[in-house]
Amino acid sequence: QVQLVESGGGSVQAGGSLRLSCAPSGYIIVNYACMAWFRQAPGKDREGVATIHRNGAANYAVSVKDRFTISRGNSKNTVFLQMNSLKPDDTAMYYCAADCASCDLGSQCLQWGQGTQVTVSS
Repeated sequence: QVQLVESGGGSVQAGGSLRLSCAPSGYIIVNYACMAWFRQAPGKDREGVATIHRNGAANYAVSVKDRFTISRGNSKNTVFLQMNSLKPDDTAMYYCAADCASCDLGSQCLQWGQGTQVTVSS
């Protein structure tokens, strides 16, 4: 079964940057219209961070707007999340998702990756 695979997480100091990547482990015939990044911090609910349509239209959570940029790759069903000016509150497991019902933040998605950890120290 083809899965989404995230990479690029790590530990940085506040103010630093990371770039997350997500790509399918194999061939997926469908080019998903909406892809998304979610995150979940310990003891907190999962939250939508950003979504992007294959036409490039993007939505962001208020907490990350102007600091994070979501983009889609040239390869089908790949998505990136450029994270700048990172804050300790950004510490969480970050998940890539696809096959989403819509590009609204928090929309239900059927395909998920295993997650990549982002830790920001003060």
